[in-house]
Amino acid sequence: MTTGAICSVVIPNWNGAVHLPTCLDSLRRQTLRAFEVILVDNHSADDSLDLLAREYPDVQVIALDENRGFAGACNVGMAAARGTFVLLLNNDTEADPHWLEEVVAAFERHPEAGLVASKMLLFDRRDTFHTAGDFYRVNGIPGNRGVWQKDTGQYDREEPVFSACGGSAAYRKATLEQVGVLDEDFFFSCEDVDLAWRAQLSGWQCIYAPRAVVYHKLSATGGGTTASFHDGRNFIYLLAKDYPGDLWRRHWSAILRAQLRITWDAVRAWRGAAARARLRGQWAGLLGVPRMLRKRRVVQSRRTVDRAYLERVLSQVDERL
Repeated sequence: MTTGAICSVVIPNWNGAVHLPTCLDSLRRQTLRAFEVILVDNHSADDSLDLLAREYPDVQVIALDENRGFAGACNVGMAAARGTFVLLLNNDTEADPHWLEEVVAAFERHPEAGLVASKMLLFDRRDTFHTAGDFYRVNGIPGNRGVWQKDTGQYDREEPVFSACGGSAAYRKATLEQVGVLDEDFFFSCEDVDLAWRAQLSGWQCIYAPRAVVYHKLSATGGGTTASFHDGRNFIYLLAKDYPGDLWRRHWSAILRAQLRITWDAVRAWRGAAARARLRGQWAGLLGVPRMLRKRRVVQSRRTVDRAYLERVLSQVDERL
């Protein structure tokens, strides 16, 4: 799989043996051949490591002695990456044969881009979006463009977006060297949005590449109460760490309303485990604000873009039909 390592594909894995053949076989079919695959195993209890040793000896495997979460595993892989471009890929995905080729082509067309977002479609409904790049609203709520929409060509334009979904995010190595890798305090959820904030504040754009296609078994290795807790916490982490002060002063009321709406919706659904996890996450987020504020000083000190640019980026939420 390696012929010069233009690209490094980093796959975090935790008990994903059932998914790995589909993912890794799709990488073997890539039209671009100059890449390496680095799989970081989060102390799996299934037969992931045996499968890799037996069927995929060409994959570089880094076995951790504990579960360091999505962010921690990806950081280990990114530290080992030798490529000019570093791509994160969920273990429960299947990449189109032209995926790597199209990602590299998008980077080459856009020297201003530090990130490239792929078109992610559902694995079992390949005409339906998971994401066409991610957005971040001025009220502090992130999301996936086009989620659950049928793909009728409405997201076939190559264009700037706010962030690349971590399930298939691509980064310039130079961007990571400047703004840093994933923040492991996020553990699971929004670590990709945090990295995008740091890149955007430092002047690196994110480009959506519609011909770079990945199919995703959505929530096959996550979701439920785990996602609810970390979303509740990490939405607050993003606001404390990354959201600039001039935008806070302009949109503080919308931000507070959005958080209160999340709280109220969870209270009304109190009988549900996910709702209770969301409330615990919000409380954990508030408790973590002092730690995020310490990081905030560094993030905001590296800002090179003005408010007008950020307002444009945050207004790129369009609900195309």
